[in-house]
Parts: sequence; C-alpha cells; structure tokens
Amino acid sequence: MKIVVGGRGSPLSKVQVEEVEAEIKKFNPQVVFAPLWITTYGDKDRTTSLKSLDKTDFFTREIDEALKKGECRIGIHSAKDLPDPLPKGLVVVAFTKGLDSSDSLVVREGKTLKKVATSSARREKTVKELWPDVECVDIRGNIDERLRQLDEGIVDGVIVAECALIRLKLTHRTRIPLPGETAPGQGQLAVVARVGDAEMAELFSAIDSR
Repeated sequence: MKIVVGGRGSPLSKVQVEEVEAEIKKFNPQVVFAPLWITTYGDKDRTTSLKSLDKTDFFTREIDEALKKGECRIGIHSAKDLPDPLPKGLVVVAFTKGLDSSDSLVVREGKTLKKVATSSARREKTVKELWPDVECVDIRGNIDERLRQLDEGIVDGVIVAECALIRLKLTHRTRIPLPGETAPGQGQLAVVARVGDAEMAELFSAIDSR
C-alpha cells in the first residue's frame, strides 16, 4: 500500500516521516511511504521571530493545502507546530507516542556562558531564571544551522528540543538539561488526513497514543 506523504524538506522532518513509516510498518508491513517534500512559509521566512507566534500554520500551511487538494494522502507535522484550530476539512488521525519532550541547552565545552540563542519566550524565561546575567538572542533556521552558530562562536549556547537531538543522532553534543514545562506536543508527531478518509483513520489508529 503506497501512501503519498506531505512533509517539510528539512533533515529533521525527513527523519520524522521515516519514524512514522517505521511505526506503522510494525502493524502493516505492506505500507510504503512516498514522500512529497514541501517548503513551507516558515521555511522561507527566516526573519519573523517565533516568539510572536501563537498556534498558527506558519510551518504547516503549504502541506495542509496540498493535502486538501489531494496531492498527498496524509501530512506529518511536529505536533507542537499544529495550528489551532486545524484547517477545515482536516483531522489528526494519530498523535505518536513520541520521544523525550524536554529541552536541552547545547553548549561549547569549556566556554563561559554569556550569549544563548532561542526562538522561544518560554525557553528564554527559563534561561534567565537559571543564569540571570546571560544575554538571550533570537535565532532561526534548522537544527544544523542553529548549531553552526554555536560552533562558529557566534553564541555560547543554543536551546534545542532533546527529541530533535535524538532523531538527528546528535546526542554526542555537550548539553545541559533544562527544567520546567515544554511546548505542548513536543516530541510527538501528528499525522493529518482529510476528514472522511476512513481508510487512513483506521490505518493510523494503530499508532495513535490517544
């Protein structure tokens, strides 16, 4: 059974799609994903601060539009990126169990922590509570691009979801676990289908953590 799957073309998104495919194959080995990689508005816009965004479709809009047009059968998103409400005509058919939902501060070993990069007001508050004198700066880009700023000495620390480090096999990086709440759905993946697609709803119910 071949399923065309809409997803972002970032390295992390590609691993996420592979993760969902591996999970569903445990229940239905005949399923094969045919990825449709889509560049979203959030991928193109590298200047808008994510601190100012609520539950919008910043990273999901183009994938959801392709799904509604029938260009793909399902879309796969990071659960924390889902807009609220979902676009009319679409429904989440599965929330995966997911991976570690915590945040980590990736640092350069042996360097004084003076400047930390994060795109989250919540994460910035946590840093300020732990290190009041640290300067927090905004950051955009995929995980590799963010960590590159750390490696090049532009910043002394970058906050990254632990699940992203696990998925991208970057757990060898020196990091400090951060306490406190994280974004709702962090670590989980959401499988979205068209309302009324009973076949997809039944298929993905096998991996639905709800």
